[in-house]
Formats: sequence, structure tokens, C-alpha cells
Amino acid sequence: MSDLKNNWRNVPYIKQFFSEYLDLRKDKDNEALTVESICNGVEFKGTNLWILIFAVFIASLGLNVNSTAVIIGAMLISPLMGPIMGIGLAIGQNNFELLKRSLKSYLVATVFSVITSTLYFSLTPLDEVQSELLARTSPTIYDVLIALCGGLAGIIALSTKEKGNVIPGVAIATALMPPLCTAGFGLATGNLLYFLGAFYLYFINSVFISLATFIGVRVMHFQRKAFVDKEREKLVKKYIVIITLATMCPAIYLTYGIVKSTIYEASANNFINEELDFDNTQVIDRKISYDNKEIRVVLIGNEVPETEIATARDNLKHFNLADTKLVVLQGMNNEAMDIGTIKAQVMEDFYKNSEKRLVEQQEKIKSLENELKVYAAYNAVDKKIIPELKVLYPSAEAIAMAKTVEQQVDSARTDTLTLVLMKFSKRPNEREQEKISEWLKARVGAKKIKLIVE
Repeated sequence: MSDLKNNWRNVPYIKQFFSEYLDLRKDKDNEALTVESICNGVEFKGTNLWILIFAVFIASLGLNVNSTAVIIGAMLISPLMGPIMGIGLAIGQNNFELLKRSLKSYLVATVFSVITSTLYFSLTPLDEVQSELLARTSPTIYDVLIALCGGLAGIIALSTKEKGNVIPGVAIATALMPPLCTAGFGLATGNLLYFLGAFYLYFINSVFISLATFIGVRVMHFQRKAFVDKEREKLVKKYIVIITLATMCPAIYLTYGIVKSTIYEASANNFINEELDFDNTQVIDRKISYDNKEIRVVLIGNEVPETEIATARDNLKHFNLADTKLVVLQGMNNEAMDIGTIKAQVMEDFYKNSEKRLVEQQEKIKSLENELKVYAAYNAVDKKIIPELKVLYPSAEAIAMAKTVEQQVDSARTDTLTLVLMKFSKRPNEREQEKISEWLKARVGAKKIKLIVE
């Protein structure tokens, strides 16, 4: 009981601690100056529009040559954040006039950006799809979280006295420029999927930056616009709610799809890593399709039996993938493949051929090494038996041994024998020669010896 009382006594201190360190109003700038700063960035006429056009050209060039540094430079000078944060501020303050201006500027900036990037990619001789372009065609849940956190950081920074360099950092993190340029690339090359994917990413980022701004405005208690005419106030709120719902409902639906897709891909990757980890076989290509509920993998190495693949298919349900189709490609006798899969198959053939050649070379090297060992062994035996030879046969002056193949002239029969050439000061008789041969057989470990005496 005493512990409970002590905990209740500590509550004010905890509140004081959090209010001291996390209170946003401590460093809050003059609210009117913050609102004026955001409103000034909303307009896209003259200077702002030309800066945006040049920023789009720079970003398009960076995407074209796959240069991250150039893309970051373009995002730093881009004024795109202005109208997007203006939308969030307008909704938070019930400022319908600012909302109309912000939406209009947002549409103008978007249209000019897409036209500029389309024009660039239509004229550039470099039309190869780079990794920086591909990365802006499929939004993920991480893009949503980055946009939300970036928007919150942006509105908090604008509301403080010392704004620092947060806004340029937010512009880089939320990456609004690259998707717009990628959308232009899609139009210039006639690739509708690139255009829709990139524009989808741009729209999601924009909505969640505006949502974050709205949340920041409400949390920091920005003063709402007062209306003398209550009927007009109701009408304005109604319009704002309609516009907000019209914007947020598709965004929420699309975000829900992104979350499900991200979870599905994570489960599919876990399944591949755990269930398709076979001995002497590797997964060199994987394609996960959330829309078609399909996992397609290409394997290289030893062919995996169909029973093991069937077991892996049965285990799909353990990864919440019960309705997913698993396609495993091994070899060329399969259904039609795309270019990436064909490349994977070429790599597989190259791997198999290289492995076969490597095995053959290793066997040849091993055979040659064994032959060298035999010759080296005879050389060592020569040196070992010479002292014994001097004791047993003092008349022996020289000895030479070699392993050779004897082939019959009248037939194709061959036989392996050890040829021994010996020189004596006094030639031994036939019986002594037989004794020498038997001694050499036992000493050398040869089955057949041909002794030649000089």
C-alpha cells in the first residue's frame, strides 16, 4: 500500500520532467510569423516556379546518370514543401482561402514538374533505367513513415525561433522530387507503370506531410481562424472536411494496401530464407508478387527433389501464405520466363559448367600429383637402399629404378612393372640376380621387377 502511495506522489514529478523536456511551446516562435513564413512559401509564381523547374532538371539529370549526390542537391533547392505544408496549416486553422491557394499551387507545381521532367527525358540520349529511377516506382510503408515523421519535424522546426537546417533535411528525407521526375520518365518512355508507381509515391508522401503538419498545428495550439458569420464558418468547415476526406480516404486505403504488401513480402522472404535453404543449392533470383499471390524463385546447384519442394509448399501456411503459389525454377524445361529469369538460367549453366570443369581439373591434378609421388617415392627408395645394397652386394656400383608400362607387341595387353638397372664390378650369376630381384621386390614393394645387370 505504501508503494502505491509513493507512486502517486511521484506522478507530479514525472509530469514536470516531461513538460520540461518535451514541451513544444517553450521555444515556439511568434505564431503570426510562422504562419506568414508558411504562407509565403505557398505561392508558385515567378522566382519560386523557375527555381522548381531548374531543380527538376537537376534531379532528372541525377536520376539519369544514377548520381545520388546530384539528386540530393536538387532536393535542397526545391521549394515543393511550401504548398504541401500550407495545406496542412490551412486544415489545422480552418483557413479555406489558404487551402484553396495551397491546393492550386500544389497542382501547378506538380504539373510543371512532370512537364519539365518529361521534356528532359524525351531529349536526353541516355534512356537506360537506372537503380535510382527504379527505387521511386514502388512505395513502401517506410516511405509513409518517413513522410509522416518528416512533416512533423518540418512544422516543429518552422514554429521555433531557431529554425536551423531542418527544412532542407526534411526535403531530402521525404524525397518529393525524385518520384515526380520518375513520373516524367514514365511519360517520356511510354511506361505507364513507372508513371503511376512514381506518382503514387509522390501523392502518398504529400498527403502524409500535410497530415503531419495538421497534427503539429493542432498539438501546438495554433489559433484557428475566427468567423463573424457563423453560417459561413459552418460552410467553410464543411468544405474543408469534404476536401480532407476526399484526400485522406484514398491515401488511407492505399496506405493499408502498402502495409499489407510490406507484411506479405516480409513473410515471403522469411519463407524463402528458412524453407528453401537446401544443401549445395542457392536461390539466385526471387520475385514476390503480392497482387498475384505468387513466389517465384530460381535455384542453382544440385537439383532439389520434388518431394522437398512439396514439403516447402505445405509449410506456406505456417508463414500466413496459405493462398500463395510457389513456383520453383530449376533448369530450362519450364514455363516462359522473363529476361531476369533467363539471365539467372544462364548464370546457372555457367555455374554448372564451371563446376564440372573445376572437378575435372582437380581430378587431373590429383592424378598428376599421385604420379609425382610415385617418382618421388622411387627417388627416396634409391637413397634409402644404397647403404643396404653396399652391405649386401659390395660389388654393386650403380642403381637406377623407374616405373614403366610394358606392352606386348603381338597383343594389346599391357602390364606395369618396375625397371631396375644395376651396374656391378663383378657380374653376379643368375641365382644371385634372382635373389637381388626378390630382395628389391620386398624392399620397394613392387609386384613385378625387371632387373637389368651390366
